[in-house]
Amino acid sequence: MKTDIEIAQSCQMKKITQVAQAAGIPEEYLEQYGNYKAKVDYKLLKDRAGRPDGKLILVTAITPTPAGEGKTTTSVGLTDGLRKIGKNAVAALREPSLGPVFGIKGGAAGGGYAQVVPMEDINLHFTGDFHAIGAANNLLAAMLDNHIQQGNALGIDVKQITWKRCVDMNDRQLRHVVDGLGGKAQGVPREDGFDITVASEVMAVLCLASDIPDLKARLGRMIVAYTYGGKPVTAHDLKAEGAMAALLKDALKPNLVQTLEGTPAFIHGGPFANIAHGCNSVTATRMALKCADYVVTEAGFAADLGAEKFLDIKCRLAGLTPAAVVVVATVRALKYHGGVAKADLNQENLEALEKGLPNLLQHVGNIRDVFGLPCVVAINAFPTDTRAELDLVEKRCNELGVNVALSEVWAKGGEGGRALAEEVVRLCEQPNHFRQSYELELTIEEKLEAICKKIYHADGVQLVGNAVKQAQQLTQLGFDKLPICMAKTQYSFSDDPALLGAPKGFTVTVRNLKVSAGAGFIVALTGDIMTMPGLPKVPAAEKIDVDENGVISGLF
Repeated sequence: MKTDIEIAQSCQMKKITQVAQAAGIPEEYLEQYGNYKAKVDYKLLKDRAGRPDGKLILVTAITPTPAGEGKTTTSVGLTDGLRKIGKNAVAALREPSLGPVFGIKGGAAGGGYAQVVPMEDINLHFTGDFHAIGAANNLLAAMLDNHIQQGNALGIDVKQITWKRCVDMNDRQLRHVVDGLGGKAQGVPREDGFDITVASEVMAVLCLASDIPDLKARLGRMIVAYTYGGKPVTAHDLKAEGAMAALLKDALKPNLVQTLEGTPAFIHGGPFANIAHGCNSVTATRMALKCADYVVTEAGFAADLGAEKFLDIKCRLAGLTPAAVVVVATVRALKYHGGVAKADLNQENLEALEKGLPNLLQHVGNIRDVFGLPCVVAINAFPTDTRAELDLVEKRCNELGVNVALSEVWAKGGEGGRALAEEVVRLCEQPNHFRQSYELELTIEEKLEAICKKIYHADGVQLVGNAVKQAQQLTQLGFDKLPICMAKTQYSFSDDPALLGAPKGFTVTVRNLKVSAGAGFIVALTGDIMTMPGLPKVPAAEKIDVDENGVISGLF
């Protein structure tokens, strides 16, 4: 059996100009990066302002497990499937981060015969967006420390600096550092730390900005520290936003690539969903909506994280209304939620499947009942799935009034996504009662409680330690009407990764609150969320190599 990278490398790619033509994008809007990648000038959006938008389809998933769910694979295969049934469809996806690529996850460009290509480029440096984001983040950090070194006219309290440096790599050694050592000329000694690039607020800002003026305004609002008197210090106070925007002007432009079947795909931005808002850029989504009748996008991790933030933050801030939602699941993952060890997932086990199904049903219920959106369950097919297991999943979903479509896109590409595509098209014509899970007028505590009770099905939320004082401070500073971005484990509805399935009788503990004033949301940190992941015992990087001809291997 061919690996994902071998399948991708055997693909005969179309020139990117042909792909752009299929999306109705004239060549004058393209900035080509070789033959198979291009950036698309955001002026296209202004020139097409009068065109009606296509239908927006969100792909999300059940709570992730080591068995895998295949959300990106389903997103790509569904887009190809829509083309197979004669629909004008494009994909709008996130860029992978180098950290997980070299860590535990490997490549993140889909899988099997439902991939975006050039797969190696997308998973590695791509068009340099993440490098630009890291450079802009670290320029601000350098200007902040230089301001302190040069006399600290703003009166910045070095013990209240909130801005961290970043690097696009899983490196736990950099989580907590002390820098500025070595004498007066080497800077001011202080505690510091690094985030992974996808956790930087610059990433969130880039993904939510509509154009360069909006980008500059958002960058300028970012809070980097507080003065001795407790006043916020912003990037604008440091006169940093102009130079940062200069570094980001090309990164703001969406990237155009293709699926294995030549379907146009915009891939742009990639904030993590467990520590940020988990969606691709607003610019790329809006551009896709002006280029196709159906746009398939995805949100990170499960529906309680990525989908909730997509619907409560991105859609609210960008004025987007999804037409339908796809919830991806696998029989294997549901059995894992039912208590089966990973080594035994290939065996039929209806009892464990029944125990694990509440996880899927709770996600589906949230999409339908909390957010008011029509949805379909896509079962990502595995050869080990038995008829009895598939029938049980379908029966339980039908009892909720939700249809199930078997997705065979990994093995068959777009052809294996026909059934899912047909159901999605049907759902897009259904009545839509889209609403957010909370109103912005609520207090910070009330919004936190709404998310925890409605989406996680917790008994409530508890603010502890710094979070109590921080909620008061943020309210006094006028940030209390912003949406909430929950930083929570992706492995459970709760803030305890060990609680699988659909746990009950728990309370979510919020330990810290911080404002991302540029992005326009408050981040609530629960549990032991790390904004700088570490590498596993055996990193994926150990298997990645390149031969004398420049051909990469081992990338998933």
